[in-house]
Amino acid sequence: MSVFSLDPVQTAWCARLRTLTEERLQPLAEKGEPGRVNRPLILALGELGLLERLFTAGALELCLLRESLAYGCTEAETALALQGLGTSPLVQAGTDAQRDRWLPEVVAGRAVAAFALSEPEAGSDAAALALKAVPDGRGWRLSGEKRWISNAPEADFYTVFARTTEGAGARGVTAFLVPADRPGLAGSALEMLSPHPIGALTFDDVPVTADDLLGEPDRGFRVAMSTLNLFRPSVGAFAVGMAQAALDATLAHTAARRAFGGPLSELQSVAHTVAEMATRTEAARLLVHAAASAYDAGAADVPKRAAMAKLHATETAQFVVDSAVQLHGARALQRGHLLEHLYREVRAPRIYEGATEVQRTIIAKELYAEEARA
Repeated sequence: MSVFSLDPVQTAWCARLRTLTEERLQPLAEKGEPGRVNRPLILALGELGLLERLFTAGALELCLLRESLAYGCTEAETALALQGLGTSPLVQAGTDAQRDRWLPEVVAGRAVAAFALSEPEAGSDAAALALKAVPDGRGWRLSGEKRWISNAPEADFYTVFARTTEGAGARGVTAFLVPADRPGLAGSALEMLSPHPIGALTFDDVPVTADDLLGEPDRGFRVAMSTLNLFRPSVGAFAVGMAQAALDATLAHTAARRAFGGPLSELQSVAHTVAEMATRTEAARLLVHAAASAYDAGAADVPKRAAMAKLHATETAQFVVDSAVQLHGARALQRGHLLEHLYREVRAPRIYEGATEVQRTIIAKELYAEEARA
């Protein structure tokens, strides 16, 4: 399949997803409380088979899924994506027993997962993790803090990345699956600009054993990076979905709204802004599809492509949504307006799963590595 166009089956699937989002998911999202896990919404994602699809889809299909949901309901898209992010380490590195215990519950929408990587002093520099895993003879004891963890503190289990070897950087990090009811684990919600749940976790000698390992000791960082390489292009897809929603709202508004003797669309400054919004959105979509297709093909340059896709798509979405607000005027800033909602949602993706500056660093590093090999 060409990355420049979707086939009819894919196009029809995306259209069905948009309809499902509008009819089934958006009403549930509207009943949710901002900053809290919306369990009825997650259960509906399971009932519709979208969570199961999340773990069987390739990267391109994942991007189509996330863009289609984001277009109509960012809350549904984020709930689905967070289930994938928190569970992906289990899928790729978990034991049969761990998968048997948790995967059916996640797929059905009955269990909520969380990806616990970031810390107060280790956000963009994920290799600087300080959460300690100290051997105790039976396993390890986790001590420290995680912060800015989506779905915390309401998740049912956490994929936790902790330092098992001091001074080893990325080579001394181990991944664990930690159920939320483990003694010594506590959390609190954080009030953030974006409406989805984010919190902090404290670990006070939380016991973990070999049965809780996700992969091998000191090999957890590659589990985290493998997860992020899969989800970074799809963060771009989330951004593209928001950009497309903002663009479509702007087309309708500027075609109907009259000012200075005619519709806004006849003003050259407006028309040129809309053209720029559309062009950047389509370019971002193509970068996302190219990165996802590279991941599915097992290409060697996935880290570079994934970083490019996330960088360009999230920056584009910020521009498009901001431009849409400007062209709508004050009405776009009213609580409840689509663009007011998107304006709050669009900022966070430029930071999480690797900030824009981190993506530029990854891209440059990969480019110079390619040059050295050449």
